[in-house]
Amino acid sequence: MLKGKTALVTGSTSGIGLGVAKALARQGANIVLNGFGDVDGPRAEVLAAGQALGAQVAYHGADMSRAADIEDMMKYSASQFGRVDILVNNAGIQHVANVEDFPVERWDAIIAINLTSAFHTSRLALPAMKAANWGRIINVASVHGLVGSAQKSAYVAAKHGIVGLTKVTALETATTGVTCNAICPGWVLTPLVQKQVDAKAAQHGLSNEDAKKLLLGEKEPSMQFTTPEELGELAVFFCSPAAANVRGVAWNMDGGWAAQ
Repeated sequence: MLKGKTALVTGSTSGIGLGVAKALARQGANIVLNGFGDVDGPRAEVLAAGQALGAQVAYHGADMSRAADIEDMMKYSASQFGRVDILVNNAGIQHVANVEDFPVERWDAIIAINLTSAFHTSRLALPAMKAANWGRIINVASVHGLVGSAQKSAYVAAKHGIVGLTKVTALETATTGVTCNAICPGWVLTPLVQKQVDAKAAQHGLSNEDAKKLLLGEKEPSMQFTTPEELGELAVFFCSPAAANVRGVAWNMDGGWAAQ
């Protein structure tokens, strides 16, 4: 379905971003990966996912808190594959503390990486998308873009901001072949969430499995984690002809979290 298209997925060397990249590669899209840590492993996984359709994989290590890095990544993506047809803004970090104790530098970093980076990538991707009259911007928000949780002020503020940016971008492209939508996962067992599981296990003297159940039981009625694979398939749907008039939605895949 996406043969000949190019997808840039930020924060895609692990977790949700990697799951989305693999799902898009399976549809034939060329992928530009971005993120820290091991690159060879994720690159091999995405290449394997797209092998049947000849999908190619490139990588750019832009620091998503730096506008100049993001500009360089967008130029690199265009030089590799022509243009960015599908932009998945997924990069994110987390820090937990009460508002009065929240380190200012952590607030600034979370807003920069979780929110401002999506503005920069979008503003740079939109001209080519509009010229081609086809494009998909998929912002990975969170159920925390819809509801709040204590001690996550910066993350919740950033994710609410992502949902707002999604709506505005969708309105500005409403008469074009470009769409913009947000995915709002609940708990996904990414490295970021595993740290919270580990902290609960240590705090309450629980096994890892019992700590997972405690975490899920607090918020997610389904008592199961959403998977990167499920989120990847939702991203594929947003890229499909069936979703051509899905615009500006914040689509929660959260096991009933926001329904409570």
